[in-house]
This record gives sequence, C-alpha cells and structure tokens, in this order.
Amino acid sequence: MKNLRNTVQLIGNLGMNPEVKTLESGSTVANFSIATSDRYKNKEGEQVENTTWHNLVAWGKTAEIAEKYLKKGAQVAVEGKLANRSYEAKDGTKKYVSEILVNEILLLGAKE
Repeated sequence: MKNLRNTVQLIGNLGMNPEVKTLESGSTVANFSIATSDRYKNKEGEQVENTTWHNLVAWGKTAEIAEKYLKKGAQVAVEGKLANRSYEAKDGTKKYVSEILVNEILLLGAKE
C-alpha cells in the first residue's frame, strides 16, 4: 500500500468547464467540479439516487491539461488529496471550504 494517508479517488461527471487562471506568480490554477452518484433501494423498495458534488483544484501542468481536455459533462477519474481552508467573505463572516487537490486526471468514456 503505497500511501493511504489523505488519498481521494473519484469517478464522476464534470458539472462545468474548468475555470483556469494564471496568477501573478505565474502559476496556473484550474477550478472545476464533478458529480458522483450512489444508487440504493429504500425501505419501500424504490430506487433512490443520491448525487454529491465535489470541488476540485488542479495546479501547474495538471491545470493546463484540465483546461485543454476537460469539458462539461465528460466522465473523468481523479486522484488527489482532501484539503480544507477558510476565508473571510465580503460581509465579514468566516467561510469554510473542502476541496480536492488533484494530482492526476484520467479521461473516461468515448472520444468526441
């Protein structure tokens, strides 16, 4: 087992095209989200689908790959680590964010 500490692996569909920025430092960052779904039967025997949205952040070369190849609706596999951060909103309240810092992206499904 290579490294199980803080490792996240997800397969899902992109909810939007990546938003890519080049920072003043010259670093490239891509922000995007994917949806994962679980299906199960409830007590009444009805099929229930539960969808969860995950915020993802890619840096550097991984961000450039995301910008070039990822499009809304595409199915992807990602590997990364869970990160938590906080910031102060314009109204002065403290906001907390959980996101996945992406190390690897694998495009799944048929080519367009």
